[in-house]
Formats: sequence, C-alpha cells, structure tokens
Amino acid sequence: MQGYLVLEDGTVFEGKMDEIVSPVKGELVFYTGMTGYQEVLTDPSYKDQIVVFTYPLIGNYGINDQDFESKKPQVKGVILFQLTEHYSHYKANRSLKDYLQKWNIPYLTNVDTRAVVKQIRSKGTLHAVISKDKQYDSQDKLSDFPIRDVSASEIETFGNGATHIALIDFGFKKSILNSLLKRGCKVSVVPFHQMEKVFEIKPHGIVLSNGPGDPKQMKNYFSTLNQLMKQYPTLGICLGNQLIALSFGGNTTKLRFGHRGANHPVIDQKTGNVFITSQNHSYVVDKKSLEKTPLKLRYTNVNDGSVEGLEHEKLKVMSVQFHPEAHPGPEDASFIFDEFLDTYVAAGREKVYA
Repeated sequence: MQGYLVLEDGTVFEGKMDEIVSPVKGELVFYTGMTGYQEVLTDPSYKDQIVVFTYPLIGNYGINDQDFESKKPQVKGVILFQLTEHYSHYKANRSLKDYLQKWNIPYLTNVDTRAVVKQIRSKGTLHAVISKDKQYDSQDKLSDFPIRDVSASEIETFGNGATHIALIDFGFKKSILNSLLKRGCKVSVVPFHQMEKVFEIKPHGIVLSNGPGDPKQMKNYFSTLNQLMKQYPTLGICLGNQLIALSFGGNTTKLRFGHRGANHPVIDQKTGNVFITSQNHSYVVDKKSLEKTPLKLRYTNVNDGSVEGLEHEKLKVMSVQFHPEAHPGPEDASFIFDEFLDTYVAAGREKVYA
C-alpha cells in the first residue's frame, strides 16, 4: 500500500508500506554505509531518529544474534529504496523485514532515497513523519531527554581483568564494552545519573560513552565530570568527547546534517596520519571555543575541518568524536583503546592508588 514520508517543510516523498501504522515522528537523518544496518538500528545514539539508508539494497545478509548494539532497535523509523526478504549469511536467523515488524518499527520502501538526502543536505536536518497520509501530523512525541531513556538503571560489572574501567553510560554501544573486555579489562557500566559512585568504585580509568541528543542537556553533571577527570585517566567517545569539551569550558554546535557513515577521513594532528572512521553524531565541539580551555586539538575531520578529538594539556584526558570500536565500519581507529589503556591508564595507576 502507499505510504509517505512528510517533512516539516512540507516536502512529501512517496513509498510503500506493508501495513498501516500510526504516524510516527522523528528527526530525519541519513546513513551512508553499505553495511551495518543491524548495528545502526540498535545504536542508542539513533534514539528517536528516522534513518534513511542511502545504499540501494538493504537486508541482504539478514539479522543475527551477535551484532546488536543494544537489546532493541532505537530508531523511530526506516526509509529505504529496496528491502530484500531473501538473506544469505551463515549467522543470520531472520530477515530485516521480520525484525522490524517484530518491534513495530515502521518502514517505507521504494523511496527515492537520493532525493531525500539531497533535501536534508539542502535544508539541514529536519523532523519528519512516516504516515499513510500526506500530512505532517502526528501525536507521536519525541523524548525531551533521550539520554535518560537509553541509559542503564543500575551498575553492572563485566569481566575480571586486572585493569578496571568505569564505563559511564549515556547510551553506550555494546561494541565499546566488548572492545574493553577484549583487551583484558574488567568493566563496570555506571549509569550517568550515578556517576558520583565512580569515586567509590575507584577504577583505573573511565570511559565516557556515546549517546543521543544535545550534550548541553547534561549541564547539571559537568561539575562531577570535571572532578572525575581530575582524578582518573579518561577517554571520551562521541558524546563523551563533547561532554569533555563542555566540562572544561568549551562549547558545542549542531552540524547542518551530521556525520553518519563508515568512511569519514580523520587526520591526527600529532602524527599527520590519516585514517578512515565510523561516525554517528549531530553535534560537534566548537573549535574556537577551545582557545580558553586547557584542551588541545588532536584530531580533525579532513572533509569539513571539524573537531574530531582532544587532549588535555596536563590531565590524562583524551577524546574522539568518531567511533574507535567501529561497529559498523573500518577498524583503522581501534588503536585509540590501546593508546588509552597502554599510555593513559597504565601511567596513571600508581597515582590512583597512591
């Protein structure tokens, strides 16, 4: 049956829907990767967003039980050109269509996704509605504090390694946890609203996770974050990078249409090396705002010059805007975890337990 994607500026795109759904509203964004749809759908950073997949054919390797980034899909809806029901992968046990229908995630197929993306790039990120009608009308409400909706409710510990890391949860991806466990860490996942308990846990280091929404919504926690970073070696990832900048007096701004994909080139200002990264974010650190902070620019986006990572002048604090765990995406940036653990955390262990 006919379905529609209706943008807040009045633009309407036609598609097909398999069943009538109640109109859903979300922030319309696009993802440029050829693969990784399962990770994208379950990444908490996509909370309340309608994702347009730019690659024409989605679903050809199905859905498996290993590649989820959270326990359920986080997106509001999905826009595709072609959704195949026939999948072929030895780990897959269901189709993407079956998975979306199981969780009642509305989707439109046969949409001119190229035209949708051109509209977003021209007008900037817009809100949109998926509906059987051509009206921008929905009783669906967006969360006013999405981080709260995707963070854990209690502390949980994984692994038993000699190096203990506190992963502060703003909506963390499972792959970040797995990357730390793979490197022999014991990891305590700490809900953001309980971050003061890190002082009781006394880890060797902390990681500030990714998460959805505007980082300035976390302003009530900047003081605690600042205190934590003065005591423990810290790595910030994506939202974590933005929170570090804000906590030390910097500023963040919203990109016109964000960075979402698995092929974003980044340059290391320290070494001159360029590597390809996986990214998913709407907000970035304002480069000029760093001038009055103790933070130094470490990584820069080759395409638009935006801030991709920071280092503190004195404290053992580092951050990246991209995703070093790279699920989905290339593993070029996995060295970030090694640098943090081998240089920052290892060097700080005597200080923590002095």
